[in-house]
Amino acid sequence: MPAISIRPATGRDLPRLTEIYNYYVINTPVTFDIEPYTVERRAAWFNQFSSSGRYRLFVAEETGVVLGYAGTSCFRPKAAYETTVEASVHCAPDAVPNPASATLHERFGFKRVGVFTENGRKFGCYWDVAWNERPADGK
Repeated sequence: MPAISIRPATGRDLPRLTEIYNYYVINTPVTFDIEPYTVERRAAWFNQFSSSGRYRLFVAEETGVVLGYAGTSCFRPKAAYETTVEASVHCAPDAVPNPASATLHERFGFKRVGVFTENGRKFGCYWDVAWNERPADGK
């Protein structure tokens, strides 16, 4: 079995990252975007990340194929939130390990803190959104 490697995302990854994200836009309520992105439109999202610091983007790849990505971005645009980040993870549809992902997040100290009920509408239905957090000190 080939090893999965993790590395910082580069501009060359943007078409594949867009393809992965668009799968969720088109087929699932995982994101509340309802229109697929072009690579050009997705560039603004990609450009928020840097190679160091608080807002970073990594890809997981196996034998040269990007299987998924994870990034941290600004939580809210107010100064008091400056030290808080929002993390997101998206996997290619053929590489989705949801139970393993939940276990991994729990192992790193993430806990469910609430559920917003019926706060997004997509595919003619209202959807709940669960929020998980991990304190900065990891406790």
